[in-house]
Amino acid sequence: MPACLLPDRGVVSVCGPDAETFLDSLLTVSVKQMAEGEARFGALLTPQGKMIVDGLIVKSAEGFLIDCPRSLAADFARRLGFYKLRSKVTVIDESSSYSVFAYWTDTPAPENIGLAFDDPRLKALGRRLIVSNILSPSVSGSAEFYERHRIDLGVPDGLRDFVYGDAFPHEADMDRLHGIDFQKGCYVGQEVVSRMQHRGLARTRIVSVTFKGGLPPAEGSEAVSGGKIIGRIGSTTDNGQALALLRLDRVSDAMADGHELTAGGKTFKLERRDWMNFDLPEGI
Repeated sequence: MPACLLPDRGVVSVCGPDAETFLDSLLTVSVKQMAEGEARFGALLTPQGKMIVDGLIVKSAEGFLIDCPRSLAADFARRLGFYKLRSKVTVIDESSSYSVFAYWTDTPAPENIGLAFDDPRLKALGRRLIVSNILSPSVSGSAEFYERHRIDLGVPDGLRDFVYGDAFPHEADMDRLHGIDFQKGCYVGQEVVSRMQHRGLARTRIVSVTFKGGLPPAEGSEAVSGGKIIGRIGSTTDNGQALALLRLDRVSDAMADGHELTAGGKTFKLERRDWMNFDLPEGI
Protein backbone atom coordinates (compact mmCIF):
# COMPACT_ATOMS: atom_id res chain seq x y z
CA MET A 1 0.00 0.00 0.00
CA PRO A 2 1.61 3.32 -1.07
CA ALA A 3 -0.28 5.62 1.36
CA CYS A 4 -0.70 5.50 5.13
CA LEU A 5 -1.09 7.40 8.38
CA LEU A 6 2.14 7.76 10.38
CA PRO A 7 0.91 7.57 13.99
CA ASP A 8 4.37 8.12 15.49
CA ARG A 9 4.74 11.56 13.89
CA GLY A 10 3.77 14.78 15.63
CA VAL A 11 3.53 18.41 14.53
CA VAL A 12 5.01 21.55 16.07
CA SER A 13 4.00 24.96 14.71
CA VAL A 14 6.26 28.01 14.78
CA CYS A 15 4.49 31.19 13.72
CA GLY A 16 4.94 34.93 13.99
CA PRO A 17 6.86 37.72 12.24
CA ASP A 18 10.23 36.45 13.56
CA ALA A 19 9.61 32.73 12.87
CA GLU A 20 12.04 32.47 9.95
CA THR A 21 14.94 34.22 11.68
CA PHE A 22 14.21 32.38 14.93
CA LEU A 23 14.36 28.88 13.41
CA ASP A 24 17.26 29.72 11.13
CA SER A 25 19.40 30.59 14.15
CA LEU A 26 18.70 27.23 15.82
CA LEU A 27 18.45 24.45 13.24
CA THR A 28 21.11 22.68 11.18
CA VAL A 29 19.47 23.75 7.92
CA SER A 30 18.52 27.16 6.57
CA VAL A 31 14.81 27.97 6.42
CA LYS A 32 15.21 31.36 4.76
CA GLN A 33 13.24 32.30 1.64
CA MET A 34 11.25 29.06 1.56
CA ALA A 35 8.13 29.01 -0.60
CA GLU A 36 4.83 27.87 0.89
CA GLY A 37 4.71 24.07 0.69
CA GLU A 38 8.50 23.73 0.47
CA ALA A 39 10.15 21.50 3.07
CA ARG A 40 13.64 21.03 4.44
CA PHE A 41 15.18 18.44 6.75
CA GLY A 42 16.97 19.64 9.86
CA ALA A 43 17.62 19.12 13.54
CA LEU A 44 17.99 20.92 16.84
CA LEU A 45 21.29 20.06 18.53
CA THR A 46 22.84 20.38 21.95
CA PRO A 47 25.81 22.77 22.26
CA GLN A 48 27.95 19.62 22.10
CA GLY A 49 26.55 18.81 18.65
CA LYS A 50 24.31 15.89 19.65
CA MET A 51 20.83 15.55 18.12
CA ILE A 52 17.93 16.52 20.35
CA VAL A 53 15.26 16.05 17.68
CA ASP A 54 15.11 16.04 13.88
CA GLY A 55 12.20 16.80 11.60
CA LEU A 56 10.82 17.98 8.28
CA ILE A 57 10.30 21.75 8.36
CA VAL A 58 7.61 22.90 5.91
CA LYS A 59 6.59 26.47 5.14
CA SER A 60 2.93 27.21 5.78
CA ALA A 61 0.83 30.30 5.17
CA GLU A 62 1.18 31.31 8.83
CA GLY A 63 4.80 30.28 9.42
CA PHE A 64 6.25 26.78 9.72
CA LEU A 65 5.00 23.31 10.63
CA ILE A 66 7.57 20.75 11.75
CA ASP A 67 6.87 17.05 11.20
CA CYS A 68 8.81 15.39 14.05
CA PRO A 69 8.64 12.32 16.31
CA ARG A 70 5.35 12.52 18.20
CA SER A 71 6.89 11.34 21.46
CA LEU A 72 9.35 14.26 21.35
CA ALA A 73 7.04 16.99 20.04
CA ALA A 74 6.06 18.46 23.41
CA ASP A 75 9.66 18.60 24.61
CA PHE A 76 10.76 20.01 21.25
CA ALA A 77 8.23 22.85 21.54
CA ARG A 78 9.33 23.47 25.11
CA ARG A 79 13.01 23.62 24.15
CA LEU A 80 12.30 26.02 21.29
CA GLY A 81 10.48 28.18 23.80
CA PHE A 82 13.68 28.51 25.83
CA TYR A 83 15.25 30.39 22.92
CA LYS A 84 12.37 32.80 22.29
CA LEU A 85 13.65 35.66 24.44
CA ARG A 86 12.16 38.74 22.74
CA SER A 87 11.49 37.05 19.40
CA LYS A 88 7.96 37.53 18.13
CA VAL A 89 7.12 33.87 17.68
CA THR A 90 4.55 31.41 18.96
CA VAL A 91 5.59 27.78 19.39
CA ILE A 92 2.85 25.17 19.90
CA ASP A 93 2.77 21.37 19.98
CA GLU A 94 -0.10 20.70 17.54
CA SER A 95 0.18 16.90 17.61
CA SER A 96 -3.32 16.44 19.04
CA SER A 97 -4.85 18.54 16.25
CA TYR A 98 -2.91 17.39 13.17
CA SER A 99 -1.97 14.08 11.59
CA VAL A 100 0.88 13.16 9.23
CA PHE A 101 0.42 10.92 6.20
CA ALA A 102 2.96 9.43 3.80
CA TYR A 103 2.38 8.87 0.06
CA TRP A 104 4.80 7.14 -2.29
CA THR A 105 5.04 5.32 -5.63
CA ASP A 106 2.01 6.23 -7.79
CA THR A 107 -0.39 7.48 -5.11
CA PRO A 108 -0.65 11.30 -5.11
CA ALA A 109 -1.03 13.22 -1.88
CA PRO A 110 -4.25 15.27 -1.80
CA GLU A 111 -3.48 18.95 -2.32
CA ASN A 112 -6.74 20.52 -1.16
CA ILE A 113 -7.20 19.43 2.44
CA GLY A 114 -3.86 20.13 4.10
CA LEU A 115 -0.21 20.93 3.54
CA ALA A 116 1.37 18.46 1.10
CA PHE A 117 5.11 18.48 0.39
CA ASP A 118 7.97 16.43 -1.03
CA ASP A 119 10.12 14.64 1.52
CA PRO A 120 13.36 16.68 1.34
CA ARG A 121 15.61 13.82 2.43
CA LEU A 122 15.23 11.55 -0.59
CA LYS A 123 12.92 11.79 -3.60
CA ALA A 124 12.08 8.08 -3.43
CA LEU A 125 10.55 8.56 0.03
CA GLY A 126 7.63 10.32 -1.69
CA ARG A 127 5.39 13.04 -0.27
CA ARG A 128 3.94 13.92 3.12
CA LEU A 129 0.64 15.48 4.11
CA ILE A 130 0.04 17.41 7.33
CA VAL A 131 -3.69 17.79 7.80
CA SER A 132 -6.21 18.68 10.49
CA ASN A 133 -7.72 15.64 12.18
CA ILE A 134 -11.13 16.96 11.15
CA LEU A 135 -10.20 16.60 7.47
CA SER A 136 -7.97 13.51 7.58
CA PRO A 137 -8.18 11.44 4.37
CA SER A 138 -9.10 7.78 4.36
CA VAL A 139 -6.17 5.46 3.61
CA SER A 140 -6.02 1.69 3.84
CA GLY A 141 -2.27 1.22 4.08
CA SER A 142 -0.41 0.37 7.27
CA ALA A 143 2.59 2.29 8.61
CA GLU A 144 4.43 -1.03 8.43
CA PHE A 145 4.44 -0.75 4.61
CA TYR A 146 6.04 2.69 4.84
CA GLU A 147 8.61 1.44 7.34
CA ARG A 148 9.62 -1.34 4.96
CA HIS A 149 9.91 1.26 2.17
CA ARG A 150 12.09 3.51 4.36
CA ILE A 151 14.33 0.67 5.50
CA ASP A 152 14.78 -0.63 1.94
CA LEU A 153 15.97 2.87 0.98
CA GLY A 154 18.39 2.93 3.92
CA VAL A 155 16.97 6.09 5.54
CA PRO A 156 17.39 6.21 9.34
CA ASP A 157 14.63 6.87 11.87
CA GLY A 158 15.63 8.29 15.23
CA LEU A 159 13.15 6.27 17.23
CA ARG A 160 14.66 3.00 15.97
CA ASP A 161 18.12 3.60 14.50
CA PHE A 162 19.92 5.98 16.86
CA VAL A 163 19.46 7.53 20.29
CA TYR A 164 18.41 11.15 20.52
CA GLY A 165 20.76 13.03 22.81
CA ASP A 166 23.62 10.67 21.99
CA ALA A 167 24.10 10.67 18.20
CA PHE A 168 25.83 13.27 16.03
CA PRO A 169 24.14 14.37 12.77
CA HIS A 170 26.88 12.73 10.67
CA GLU A 171 26.26 9.40 12.41
CA ALA A 172 22.60 9.60 11.35
CA ASP A 173 23.69 10.45 7.77
CA MET A 174 22.11 13.90 7.91
CA ASP A 175 25.00 15.31 5.90
CA ARG A 176 24.04 12.98 3.01
CA LEU A 177 20.27 13.47 3.36
CA HIS A 178 20.29 17.26 2.98
CA GLY A 179 19.92 17.84 6.72
CA ILE A 180 22.94 20.12 7.26
CA ASP A 181 23.64 23.43 5.56
CA PHE A 182 27.39 23.98 5.76
CA GLN A 183 27.10 27.48 4.25
CA LYS A 184 24.61 29.04 6.67
CA GLY A 185 25.34 31.17 9.72
CA CYS A 186 25.68 30.07 13.31
CA TYR A 187 23.31 27.64 15.00
CA VAL A 188 23.43 25.61 18.20
CA GLY A 189 26.13 22.92 17.92
CA GLN A 190 27.54 24.23 14.64
CA GLU A 191 31.19 24.22 15.71
CA VAL A 192 31.15 20.50 16.46
CA VAL A 193 29.33 19.64 13.23
CA SER A 194 31.73 21.75 11.14
CA ARG A 195 34.76 20.17 12.82
CA MET A 196 33.48 16.65 12.09
CA GLN A 197 32.89 17.64 8.48
CA HIS A 198 36.26 19.27 7.81
CA ARG A 199 38.35 16.74 9.74
CA GLY A 200 36.50 13.67 8.49
CA LEU A 201 35.77 12.43 12.01
CA ALA A 202 32.55 10.52 11.22
CA ARG A 203 33.75 6.96 11.82
CA THR A 204 30.29 5.78 12.88
CA ARG A 205 27.48 5.65 10.32
CA ILE A 206 24.04 4.17 9.84
CA VAL A 207 24.20 1.80 6.87
CA SER A 208 22.03 -0.79 5.16
CA VAL A 209 22.67 -4.45 5.98
CA THR A 210 21.20 -7.77 4.90
CA PHE A 211 21.01 -10.87 7.08
CA LYS A 212 21.68 -14.29 5.62
CA GLY A 213 18.70 -16.60 5.90
CA GLY A 214 16.18 -13.77 5.75
CA LEU A 215 15.18 -13.26 9.38
CA PRO A 216 17.09 -10.56 11.31
CA PRO A 217 17.71 -10.55 15.07
CA ALA A 218 15.82 -8.30 17.48
CA GLU A 219 16.21 -4.57 17.02
CA GLY A 220 18.85 -3.26 19.40
CA SER A 221 21.02 -6.37 19.13
CA GLU A 222 24.75 -5.75 19.35
CA ALA A 223 26.71 -6.19 16.14
CA VAL A 224 29.99 -8.01 16.72
CA SER A 225 32.95 -9.29 14.74
CA GLY A 226 36.14 -11.00 15.85
CA GLY A 227 34.93 -10.85 19.45
CA LYS A 228 34.56 -7.04 19.36
CA ILE A 229 31.43 -4.90 19.41
CA ILE A 230 31.18 -2.97 16.15
CA GLY A 231 27.76 -1.36 16.57
CA ARG A 232 24.05 -1.98 16.99
CA ILE A 233 21.18 -3.17 14.79
CA GLY A 234 18.34 -0.68 14.32
CA SER A 235 15.27 -0.96 12.08
CA THR A 236 14.56 -4.42 10.66
CA THR A 237 12.13 -6.06 8.27
CA ASP A 238 11.03 -9.68 8.08
CA ASN A 239 12.83 -10.15 4.75
CA GLY A 240 16.28 -9.72 6.28
CA GLN A 241 16.79 -6.04 5.46
CA ALA A 242 17.93 -3.81 8.31
CA LEU A 243 19.77 -0.65 9.25
CA ALA A 244 22.74 -0.70 11.58
CA LEU A 245 24.75 1.96 13.40
CA LEU A 246 28.32 0.71 12.88
CA ARG A 247 31.88 1.78 13.56
CA LEU A 248 33.07 1.51 9.98
CA ASP A 249 36.75 1.47 10.90
CA ARG A 250 36.15 -1.59 13.09
CA VAL A 251 34.10 -3.21 10.35
CA SER A 252 36.91 -2.63 7.87
CA ASP A 253 39.50 -4.12 10.24
CA ALA A 254 37.31 -7.15 10.95
CA MET A 255 36.69 -7.81 7.26
CA ALA A 256 40.40 -7.44 6.49
CA ASP A 257 41.10 -10.11 9.12
CA GLY A 258 38.51 -12.43 7.59
CA HIS A 259 35.94 -12.19 10.41
CA GLU A 260 32.21 -12.46 9.79
CA LEU A 261 29.84 -9.69 10.86
CA THR A 262 27.14 -11.02 13.17
CA ALA A 263 24.30 -9.91 15.42
CA GLY A 264 22.17 -12.17 17.58
CA GLY A 265 24.15 -15.11 16.22
CA LYS A 266 23.16 -14.26 12.64
CA THR A 267 25.52 -13.22 9.86
CA PHE A 268 25.02 -10.04 7.90
CA LYS A 269 26.71 -8.05 5.16
CA LEU A 270 26.77 -4.36 4.34
CA GLU A 271 24.94 -2.95 1.33
CA ARG A 272 25.44 0.42 -0.32
CA ARG A 273 22.56 2.66 -1.35
CA ASP A 274 23.01 5.18 -4.16
CA TRP A 275 22.86 8.19 -1.84
CA MET A 276 25.47 6.76 0.57
CA ASN A 277 28.41 8.58 -0.98
CA PHE A 278 30.69 8.05 1.99
CA ASP A 279 33.46 5.49 2.38
CA LEU A 280 32.35 1.95 3.09
CA PRO A 281 34.66 -1.03 3.68
CA GLU A 282 35.79 -2.67 0.46
CA GLY A 283 34.32 -6.02 -0.47
CA ILE A 284 30.75 -5.36 0.66
